[in-house]
Amino acid sequence: MADKEAKWSQNKTGKYYVDDQCIACDACVVEAPDFFEMNDDDGHAYVKKQPETDESKEECENALMCCPVGAIGDDGASS
Repeated sequence: MADKEAKWSQNKTGKYYVDDQCIACDACVVEAPDFFEMNDDDGHAYVKKQPETDESKEECENALMCCPVGAIGDDGASS
C-alpha cells in the first residue's frame, strides 16, 4: 500500500501519486501513458498529469491495480 508521506515530489498534485517503493517496472506507464511517466535518471515512475474524466480515472485505477509493489496511491481527494 502506497504511503503519502513517501511520495515522489515529481508527482503532479492531486488524487494519484507514486511513492518510493516503485521498482520502475513500467506497468503504470504502459497502462496509463497519459498520466504516468518514468524518471529514468532516478529509476521510478511518477504521476505527470492527474485524470479529469471518468475514463481517465479508470485508466489510473487500472494502473494502480497493475502495480506489483503497491507503489501507486489514491489519497481519496478529487483531482
